[in-house]
Amino acid sequence: MPAPIEFWFDFSSPYSYLASEKIEELAARYGRTVAFKPTLLGVIFRTTGGVPLTELVPPKANYFVHDFERSARFAGVPFRKPSVFPIATVNAARAFVWLQQRDEALAARFLHAAFRAYFAQDRNLAEPEVLAAVASEVGVDPVQLARGIQEPAIKERLKALVDESIARGVFGAPTIFVDGEMFWGHDRLPQVERWLASGPF
Repeated sequence: MPAPIEFWFDFSSPYSYLASEKIEELAARYGRTVAFKPTLLGVIFRTTGGVPLTELVPPKANYFVHDFERSARFAGVPFRKPSVFPIATVNAARAFVWLQQRDEALAARFLHAAFRAYFAQDRNLAEPEVLAAVASEVGVDPVQLARGIQEPAIKERLKALVDESIARGVFGAPTIFVDGEMFWGHDRLPQVERWLASGPF
């Protein structure tokens, strides 16, 4: 079996959301699976000196706010600018890790539901009640989830993933690895497809 496509994401990244809506279908066309891997852009930015796109100098920040909506329309993906952006996503990421260790398919359903809640419905995933509601909507017991994200092993697993992302040169999200080749941004999906179809270029 070919190696899975690695998909590094942060739940506060609009471009991660857009790519997450396409990556599984793209992978399946070429006989691949997707390995979803959460990271935390806040930690990465503290390491690299980066900042959220909306905190760049005004011309660039204004551009990205506009581009989020335009890119969503181009991709045919529902999008509603969040009232609060960016947000802390550590608990959402821990929730994903906890679910992934139990049921990969359920974790993927949670991932999509969480992204859509934040970027299509303007529901703040940083709020515990929102995270609990999203979990319930995909059939996860929110009480068990609340306990799970506090487990030391889950906290350590997420920390290890963030450390791994930094060590491998991830500086933004989404970052996609295909056979070790790194692609950054949802707009690199055509290049990812070319790589999958015909190999290195």
